Amino acid sequence: MESKIIQDFMDEVKGRNGHEPEFLQAVQEVAETVIPYIITQDIYHGKNILMRMVEPERAITFRVPWVDDQGEIQVNRGYRIQMNSAIGPYKGGLRFHPTVNMSILKFLAFEQVFKNSLTTLPMGGGKGGADFDPKGKSDNEIMRFCQSFMSELHRHIGPNTDVPAGDIGVGGREIGYLYGQYKKLKNEFTGVLTGKGMSWGGSLIRPEATGYGNVYFAENMLKTINNSFEGKTVLVSGSGNVAQYATEKALQLGGKVVTMSDSSGYIFDEEGIDTEKLKFVMHLKNVKRARISEYVEQYPKAKFVAGATPWHEKCDIALPCATQNELDGDDAKMLLANGCICVSEGANMPSTPEAILAFHEAKILFAPGKASNAGGVATSGLEMSQNSLRLNWTREEVDAKLKQIMSNIHDKCIEFGRDDSGYIDYVKGANIAGFVKVADAMLAQGVV
Repeated sequence: MESKIIQDFMDEVKGRNGHEPEFLQAVQEVAETVIPYIITQDIYHGKNILMRMVEPERAITFRVPWVDDQGEIQVNRGYRIQMNSAIGPYKGGLRFHPTVNMSILKFLAFEQVFKNSLTTLPMGGGKGGADFDPKGKSDNEIMRFCQSFMSELHRHIGPNTDVPAGDIGVGGREIGYLYGQYKKLKNEFTGVLTGKGMSWGGSLIRPEATGYGNVYFAENMLKTINNSFEGKTVLVSGSGNVAQYATEKALQLGGKVVTMSDSSGYIFDEEGIDTEKLKFVMHLKNVKRARISEYVEQYPKAKFVAGATPWHEKCDIALPCATQNELDGDDAKMLLANGCICVSEGANMPSTPEAILAFHEAKILFAPGKASNAGGVATSGLEMSQNSLRLNWTREEVDAKLKQIMSNIHDKCIEFGRDDSGYIDYVKGANIAGFVKVADAMLAQGVV
């Protein structure tokens, strides 16, 4: 009966969104865990609540024309998916990357609804971006693109409507250009974007929050089996913001990080990527904007493996922090064969369904991104609070709040995810906990 209801639901969703594989993958994962719960709760019967969650409240696409340094006019496509506002204004990042399309942004926005709900902060879910590639562009080109992008987006956002943040390809520089154009067009200084600079409304710990939060969540999982990061070998994928600060926090907790990666391949440093080496990576990626392969020129004892991900190296803990579907079923089997006991997602949906199934069958600790990488948006919510109060909290205050939020999310996952044997299905726990808060708010507000 359950499987038929799930299949009928997915058939209807596929009928409307058949050309959007990433979105369908995200919906399938939620449906398989949430629909069995809905069946047992009379309050949700006949309300078609999950179908209403799957359909965006608003999906906006627009043209973004801009002029490059050669005087040529370029045209990109911009998007904003305003998925659900039942518990607060839409909140979610902007991604500038050539792969950006409606499917990827709808999957990210849908995940964001559950993630934001889990933080317990009053934030709905949204996502946006453009198929623009900042790599290889000059600062002036990026500024002109951001100004053109915001010239349209500003009509659809606001501090009480939709508060975007950064994501892949959108860091502090891009947020600055976007905010400057918004302020000029609206003639107001409001907390409409998060990830701002500290001198103009930003929050301490915001750059570190997603990576730190992911490690805090993994630390909470390890405590359930009386374990910790101390002395553990850790694989990290990615070398951007999330990967950098996940590495930093893992080192602080006593872990030994041996890999980082980018789209060209990964580096493996058997001696460990210590604080000094991490500083080099940060300079390499944040200042020089170079490839991770240059690491081995500085540290020749390390190796670079081109065109591969790091999941076939031996480890105790894996932190996928790069991009969606980077860790497949074969990778999962190799991690398990090599003794991995904990996987905590720093990126959004980096593990394929086959990988997640393998982790669950092996009953290792596995955290889905909507729970374990919620630290970024949680601290964005704290930035919104500081903007509204017109004050700044200290680094220690924000870090303590972040750590507590991640602990609270972990507790919620246990509440809805622990089975009769004591095993904690964090995917099920996160999906149901996130669903309940949003669904109850939607029921209270009527069919809107």
